[in-house]
Amino acid sequence: MDIHDQSAAIAFLSAPETYGETGAVKIIETHISLVFLIDGRAYKLKRAVKLPYVDFSTYDLRLHFCRREVELNSRATPDLYLGIRRITREADGRLAFDGTGEAVDVVVEMNRFAQHDLFDRMATEGRLNAPLMRQTAAMIAAVHTSAPVVHAGSGSANMAGVLGINEAGFATSHVFAEDSVRHLTDAFRRSWADHVALMDRRETEDKVRLCHGDLHLRNLFMGPAGPRMFDCIDFNDQIATVDVLYDLAFLLMDLWQRGFADFANVVANRYLDISRDDDGFVLLPFFMAVRAAVRAHVTGTQIEEGADAEGPLAQSAKAYFEFAASLLFPSAPRLVAIGGLSGSGKSTLADALAPRLAGPPGARILESDRIRKAMFGVAPDERLPLEAYRPEISRKVYKELADRARLILSGGGAVLVDAVFDRPEDRDTIQSLAEELGVPFTGIWLEADSSLLMARVRSRPQGQSDATVDVLQAQLAKDLGPMRWSRIDSAGPIETVLAAIESHLT
Repeated sequence: MDIHDQSAAIAFLSAPETYGETGAVKIIETHISLVFLIDGRAYKLKRAVKLPYVDFSTYDLRLHFCRREVELNSRATPDLYLGIRRITREADGRLAFDGTGEAVDVVVEMNRFAQHDLFDRMATEGRLNAPLMRQTAAMIAAVHTSAPVVHAGSGSANMAGVLGINEAGFATSHVFAEDSVRHLTDAFRRSWADHVALMDRRETEDKVRLCHGDLHLRNLFMGPAGPRMFDCIDFNDQIATVDVLYDLAFLLMDLWQRGFADFANVVANRYLDISRDDDGFVLLPFFMAVRAAVRAHVTGTQIEEGADAEGPLAQSAKAYFEFAASLLFPSAPRLVAIGGLSGSGKSTLADALAPRLAGPPGARILESDRIRKAMFGVAPDERLPLEAYRPEISRKVYKELADRARLILSGGGAVLVDAVFDRPEDRDTIQSLAEELGVPFTGIWLEADSSLLMARVRSRPQGQSDATVDVLQAQLAKDLGPMRWSRIDSAGPIETVLAAIESHLT
C-alpha cells in the first residue's frame, strides 16, 4: 500500500458491518494514528506517515510496531491489549480481517473502556482529586520499578537526543517564529549543560529505563482496579528510553499547564516518597520544559497537516511553547518548616502550600510520618507500634529530614518540612541548615485550642499519622521551649490560615 493511501483500510474500519454491528463506528484521530471504537472493542490503525521521530510508511513497519505496541503496553495493562488483526484483500477485492489474501494493513485490537474514564476527560469535568493522584503516583512508581534498565549511553547524551528530536520537530512547523525557536533551543542547551553531571550519575544508578514515554493525561484511564496507563511509545525506543523522572514529567507538565498545580505537586511528592529519588527533584523543571516543547511541536505538526493555522490548535501550540520557555527559569531554593502538635493541620496545610512556594512542580514536601513509616517498611496508612516513636528513632527521623532537605536545597529546589518540631533542638537544626546553605527560611508554628486539637484527632480517619488522643495529651504537657518561629492560629478556614502563613514567608 502506498505511503499516502490508506483510504481503503480506513473505509473498511469505519463500516459497522466490518464488525458484524449496525451502530456507528466512533473514530478518534491523532497525528500518527486513528482509533475505531465499536461495541466493546477498539481498533488502532497507525497512519502511513514518516516523521523525524516515527516511520510507519510501509506495511512491514506498521506490522512490527503493532506487535511492539501490544508487547510493551501489556507490561502495565495486560487486560487491555488483545493482539493484532491483519487487514487482507481477498480474491474478490474486498477487505477482511485475517483473511487468506494479501495483507495490506494491520491494527491493534483492544478491549474498549469508556472515554468518560480517560484522565483528560476527568480533568475537564473536574473529577480528578488528590486521592486518585496519590494512587496514580504509586502505580507509576511500581511500573518504573519493573521497567527494563538500559545502559546505552550517558544520561546527558540520552536527553541531548530528546532535545535533538524536539529541534527537528520544530523545524517541520511554521507555527513558531524562527527567532523564538532559536532562543528556546539555546535556553534548552544551557539548561541541559547545567544538569549534565546529575543526569550522567543517574544513568549509572539505573535511573534510565525503557519507560512509557508519553505519560500525559490522555494516556491514563480509570480501570476497575484503579488508575492505569496505556498507549506507550512503541515506535522509537530512543524516545521511550529515558530517565524515569523525565517519564513522570509529562504528567506533571500536563497537570500544571491545565491549571492543576496542586495535583501535579501531589503526584511529584507521592512518587518521590515511594521511589526515594530526591536527588532528581531538581531536574523536574527542566524535564517538564522538554515535555512542554514536545507537546508544542507535535501540535505544530498537526497544524502543518491541514488544521487551522490561526485557530485554537495554533493557540495551544504557542501556549505550550511559552510554558516550556518559562520552565527553564526555575524559582530560587527556599526552606519552609511547618511544626505543630497533632491535629494542628500541618499535613493539610503543607499539601495546599507546596504548589505556591515555587514554580513547577512546586516544593518537595518532606513529612516525618512518611519517613518514619518508610524506615519500618510499612505503608503510609498502616499504624506503627509505640516503639517506633522512641526518642532515638525520632532523632533518626529528624536527621533524615535534614539530610534530604540539604540534598534538594543544594540542587536549587524548594523544600517544605512537615513535622511536630516540639523540641527546640530540632527547630534549631532545620533553621541552621538554611542559614548554612544561604537560602531563605520560614518557620511556622501552628497552634489551636486544645479542645479543637482533641476533636480533630478523634475525628480524622486512619492515615499517615498515628497520633491518638493519648499522644496529643503527652504533647500538650510538654514544654516547647523558646519559640522563634511565627505562631499561626490554625483554627480558621484553610484559605485564611494559608494567607496568614504566606504573609510570613521571606
